[in-house]
Amino acid sequence: MSNYQTPTRDILFAVEHLADLPSVTALPGHEDATIDLVDAILQEAGKLAEDILDPLNRVGDQQGVSLRDGQVQTPDGWKEAYQTFIGSGWNGLAFDPDRGGQGLPWLVATAVQEIWHSSNMAFSLCTLLTQGAIEAIELHGSKELKDTYLPNLIHGNWSGTMNLTESHAGSDLAQVKTRAVPRGDHYLISGQKIFITYGDHDLTENIVHLVLARLPDAPPGVKGISLFIVPKFLPDEHGQWAVRNDVETVSLEHKLGIHGSPTAVLAYGSGKYRDPQGAIGYLVGEPNQGMAHMFTMMNIARLAVGLEGNGVAERAYQQAAWFAKERVQGTAVTAPGGDRVTIINHPDVKRMLMLQKCRIEGLRPLGLVLGGAFDKLRKHPDPETREFNQAMVDILTPVVKACMTELGLENVSIALQVHGGMGFIEETGAAQYYRDQRITPIYEGTNGIQALDLIGRKLLRDQGQTARRVVQHIREEMNRVHHRELSGMRDQTLRGLEILEEIMAAILEMAGRDLREPAGIADPYLRLWGTVCCGWQLARAADIAMDLDDGNDPFYPSKIETARFYFAYEMPKAAYYQSVILHSAEGIANLDTAVFDVLQ
Repeated sequence: MSNYQTPTRDILFAVEHLADLPSVTALPGHEDATIDLVDAILQEAGKLAEDILDPLNRVGDQQGVSLRDGQVQTPDGWKEAYQTFIGSGWNGLAFDPDRGGQGLPWLVATAVQEIWHSSNMAFSLCTLLTQGAIEAIELHGSKELKDTYLPNLIHGNWSGTMNLTESHAGSDLAQVKTRAVPRGDHYLISGQKIFITYGDHDLTENIVHLVLARLPDAPPGVKGISLFIVPKFLPDEHGQWAVRNDVETVSLEHKLGIHGSPTAVLAYGSGKYRDPQGAIGYLVGEPNQGMAHMFTMMNIARLAVGLEGNGVAERAYQQAAWFAKERVQGTAVTAPGGDRVTIINHPDVKRMLMLQKCRIEGLRPLGLVLGGAFDKLRKHPDPETREFNQAMVDILTPVVKACMTELGLENVSIALQVHGGMGFIEETGAAQYYRDQRITPIYEGTNGIQALDLIGRKLLRDQGQTARRVVQHIREEMNRVHHRELSGMRDQTLRGLEILEEIMAAILEMAGRDLREPAGIADPYLRLWGTVCCGWQLARAADIAMDLDDGNDPFYPSKIETARFYFAYEMPKAAYYQSVILHSAEGIANLDTAVFDVLQ
């Protein structure tokens, strides 16, 4: 098994040249985020990931978590690693310095998050959920709630969760039944939530649950859902957070992967710790606006899940490349009677490795561009620039989340395939990445939901205005690719943009006759976006690499070669998705469900 090596050089290249760090450092409050500082941050993050988190990744997978006497215990070494993590200030990287954060751009936080996910996805989920809780409270909490909860959450003494799902209501949150009854200055929360990542653990002093629930007079459906803070511990008469709230960890889920991450079933108001009428909670924002409040933080959460997908794929790719260089099997195709060679010399193994590499290096800058767009949306002084970056966030968020996780899953499967039969054996480590990765296309809204969001809210709602604006931006950037040797890449991407525009027009026409048709081809529409966007980033990377290549650094020729492979092997899929969308929509819409009867 190989050790994780942080791809600092490639991340830094993407941050500086593709995500345009200088435009982010020009924003108010981000002037100190220079390329030298980012380099130093990535170096330090890499040390923590390589020395502490990566060695614990397999420990977490093998030991898992346990529930004993109502308390979840994490694997050996995790508490010490967590204290090192928060002691170095990593938990508050992008948050308000006045509350203990570092105040760095989301672009920088995005770059660092990939490193955590690569080295130990199960561990990093704790910090990811805390990030979401901080966002929700910062955006919608009262001053009292912010003053009470944010300093400890930002530092990491406390962690946060998101409590949405119930056993009868997965993605259909309109069916949420958890209740919240007013009682003086607080509410009594009662109900049960499932699939709560880090719903209980022993890493922090307190756990702050963000819970969706209904008030007694709430209207039905999503319009009647409110958001509440429900801490695991409440303050006593001396202000010490030592009184147990009535939040019971009923059980832990037994999962395919991420065994080191506790996924809990939580009961609110079971009576185990307090009055059985309910756990004490506090309203966040306005009544019946819980879904709206939760979704304001959802874009950041979806970017984070996308980074999980690409991060684990990076780690699996590294393992596959190391194995291919070590594994001796077969002879060269040009010398069948010659000496046995390492499998990295076989053309099909080169194909599998390069397929992973080009996807990872195309998606990485796409996520960073999205991180930079969040910064500009929030801090740029020009309203028109903020409006444009809102369009970028709207379009790129579902693309990044779905493509990073879907292609990431394909990548870890290919990485396992490079190992041959050894990949199916746990000792090589390849299987863990596949098992861990499998949840990412499901997290934070399944990829089918992402596709419906891209085609419904981001295309049909405004008749394609937002999408066309992003297409035009990509076209302008592609027209600046100036090296003659890359004209084919530029032209292929421009043709991909034309296909996108043609498909958008076709989908708008479909929607006019039968809304089932665009819903049926939402997935290939999203994949078309992903294919073109990766080409956009890889062509730009190759163009910049040719500018910087002085013939002495193998990094730049590698960027160019990776882009060439993508345009030969992956970019032609744009035409494939075009055909699928145009020729299958009606058939899917009119498909009789009887065809799925098991016995006919």
